[in-house]
Amino acid sequence: MFDKVLVANRGEIAVRVMRACEELGIDTVAVYSDADRNAGHVRYADEAYNIGPARAADSYLDHEAVIDAAEKAGADAIHPGYGFLAENAEFAAKVEATEGVTWVGPTSDSMEQLGEKTKARKVMQGADVPIVPGTTDPVTDPEDVRAFGEEHGYPIAIKAEGGGGGRGMKVVRTEDEVEDQLESAQREGEAYFDNDSVYLERYLEQPRHIEVQIIADQYGNVRHLGERDCSLQRRHQKVIEEGPSPALSDALREEIGEAARQGVKASEYVNAGTVEFLVEDGEFFFLEVNTRIQVEHCVTEELTGIDIVKWQLRVAAGEELDFAQDDVELEGHAMEFRINAENAAADFAPARSGSLDVYDPPGGVGVRLDDSLRQGDDLVTDYDSMIAKLIVHGSDREECLARGRRALAEYDIEGVVTIIPFHRVMLEDEKFVAGEHTTKYLDEELDDEKVAEAQEKWGSSEAEADDEDVVEREFTVEVNGKRFEVNLEQRGEVAAVPANGNSGGQKPKPAGGSDGGSETVVDAEGETVTAEMQGTILDVKVEEGDEIQSGDVVCVLEAMKMENDVVATRGGTVTQVTVGEGDSVDMGDVLVVVD
Repeated sequence: MFDKVLVANRGEIAVRVMRACEELGIDTVAVYSDADRNAGHVRYADEAYNIGPARAADSYLDHEAVIDAAEKAGADAIHPGYGFLAENAEFAAKVEATEGVTWVGPTSDSMEQLGEKTKARKVMQGADVPIVPGTTDPVTDPEDVRAFGEEHGYPIAIKAEGGGGGRGMKVVRTEDEVEDQLESAQREGEAYFDNDSVYLERYLEQPRHIEVQIIADQYGNVRHLGERDCSLQRRHQKVIEEGPSPALSDALREEIGEAARQGVKASEYVNAGTVEFLVEDGEFFFLEVNTRIQVEHCVTEELTGIDIVKWQLRVAAGEELDFAQDDVELEGHAMEFRINAENAAADFAPARSGSLDVYDPPGGVGVRLDDSLRQGDDLVTDYDSMIAKLIVHGSDREECLARGRRALAEYDIEGVVTIIPFHRVMLEDEKFVAGEHTTKYLDEELDDEKVAEAQEKWGSSEAEADDEDVVEREFTVEVNGKRFEVNLEQRGEVAAVPANGNSGGQKPKPAGGSDGGSETVVDAEGETVTAEMQGTILDVKVEEGDEIQSGDVVCVLEAMKMENDVVATRGGTVTQVTVGEGDSVDMGDVLVVVD
């Protein structure tokens, strides 16, 4: 077994992996960005290393920085968690090539084969697993999309090869949307997965989303751990996951599980993974393989009693699975609720800031919480909106629903808006309670008025900003990039007044001027278009001198895993553009000036 594991991730999944390591007697190493200096996963780890600025591309996605931290720490393995570099075959290959460091996951070759969706489709076809009609080679030309539409009809799903969780997936409903949606899918694929390759599939209108958990060792043993139903989604982002699926017959459940196991076995896959399917009208179709641990792996752990993360580590260390397929039994029913810092009543708008003034999670029989934040922690909004995952388990689905209602009612969070009220609505929703929902239910049938009423009744709001500036005195220090804790700390002192005495009435600040570099100056006349939230500029649509109309998109801002069009509120001439592709911006930063 390993002596020390570096977890190349953050938040609750980093802590989840570290807890498994601790139970196995393994020391842990955290990596963190400047934005995460005081994050929960940094506190939990035995040691921690700073790997760069807040922008993910300069920290959590920096291959060399992560591997360098592992070598400095003397770690003999790297666990990627999910997201970030977890499905990056290039990074996995670099880890494999690093002397004395083991990659905790499938081999880079397997990730290349199954992680890229077109290659995975070919593998599954070869193993006689049904696949959704689509392309098995990447698509780059809009004419190829149109040709596919002529043959199979619309709508069409354009999907990023390295994508997952709805990222890099765009739906083309008419021929007029081809260029924009193709470009958007490619852009998201590049931004999130460092891979702009995309492929096409027929878009099923009312499917269930069923996934099967797999674990395989290097001795040819492949086990499936049952299925999870992830059909309750909003814009292809899973919100509530459960298992076993209320929509499958026993015969179909067995058929899907065996198809997943055989497909993975044919690819000579090793370690944990998830085979995803779409189910419609009694038929199932292979969707993709996620070559990593899933956010919702906890559901399977509660049903089977099998610690999937521990088995990831054991398999990577060369151990053989010690249980047969017949030993895997699903006991009762489990559900996972993603506790996101979002306002469901405002189109799931992510919280822009806040701190956990009150954080009192639920407990009791059948209740599990995976989190990393604690009361008093500030919300970090640079990456995603997840605060925690609440998992409940019961003897059957009815008890599980009742336990979920009780646990969500107990969950007390103040200072940050969350989607807890939305979850409580869903546990009273007739269609969800009956298990009759599909992946389209939230987007097409959700009663927004009920959600708004729930938010008003049960929701917390974002804390108001203090009138006075506050300086947090840091006494956590870094030496050669390694974090050290000292015993002195001061907080809450009033900040000094700037020498120029400027205390208000300022113009909105331009983007890009707070990182120690030269500040961009807004020197053009006109009305400013500012960032409504913190995020990263994915695309700039205008240039200086362009004539635009009110409502025109001036740039595309990514925040909380969603693309947001930034639009001009008036027409005129663009007199200044202060941002470029890849720039990080804060709320209120000037992006464009229009006169």
